[in-house]
Amino acid sequence: MTHYLEFEKPLAEIEGKAEELRAMARASEEMDVDKEAEALDRKAADLLAELYKKLDPWRKCLVARHPGRPHCKDYIEALFREYTPLAGDRNFADDHAVMGGLARLGDQPVVVIGHEKGHDTKTRIERNFGMARPEGYRKAIRLMDLADRFNLPVVTLVDTPGAYPGKGAEERGQSEAIARATEKCLQIGVPLVSVIIGEGGSGGAVAFATANRVAMLEHSIYSVISPEGCASILWKDAEKMREAAEALRLTAQDLERLGVIDRIIDEPVGGAQRDREATIAAVGATIGAMLDGLDGLDREGLIQDRRTKFLDMGTKGLAA
Repeated sequence: MTHYLEFEKPLAEIEGKAEELRAMARASEEMDVDKEAEALDRKAADLLAELYKKLDPWRKCLVARHPGRPHCKDYIEALFREYTPLAGDRNFADDHAVMGGLARLGDQPVVVIGHEKGHDTKTRIERNFGMARPEGYRKAIRLMDLADRFNLPVVTLVDTPGAYPGKGAEERGQSEAIARATEKCLQIGVPLVSVIIGEGGSGGAVAFATANRVAMLEHSIYSVISPEGCASILWKDAEKMREAAEALRLTAQDLERLGVIDRIIDEPVGGAQRDREATIAAVGATIGAMLDGLDGLDREGLIQDRRTKFLDMGTKGLAA
């Protein structure tokens, strides 16, 4: 069943009418509704293209959070061969909000790490809606150390509203774990590439995305705080999330102009959820291209490239 976003209601009506016509035709062999249904299909396609031609920042937030978008698990299953998950932080527990392990991207052995939100009520609860606890970030640190030791490139897939802010997470050192993960990203002497596949929320995202190269899907978002959280702090009113989304400059287009990310991955018309296979293929091609672009850099060159990237961040947009 298609999940329609708030601004897609007119589209839902048209596509619903087309499906009703086809259902009536299936129930009665005497009815011929092909022309009417095809006309509605064309109308729906035109409306879909119009809706997505110029999404405002708040609508991009809604699309980035769409439950039908491919998640980390989907990308790992489709793009990586011989995936061997590695669990636990060797200190407290395993965090199911963070997936990670050894795999092959084509013929290239890599370490892949990502946030996983889950796809239904049961798995979303199990994965804590993609909000990692300290043990998740410490697991990621362990995997990055492993990659560094065996000279394996690291690929991270970011999709989180932010790190989990619960009492237990704070007691176990949430902020310290995030800082250590960010530091580890800067220290490893192997290629590190990251893709924001949905939400890139706060330090919980930065801890995985402090990479040599960062890409974003066209309708994903990346920000220091959620629009709702920003509105609650600035205006004491979460309903001002639209104004906050505009002010935060959280879209892929804004962030590319500012030099925060390196490239934007086009999504199918209507968003990644409309053609999951095409989206996953595009992400895979981009990961491969980013890794290829880092060929030839030695350990010190990779570390310096990463540090320079983040020291220079923002100057591109300011100079323009």
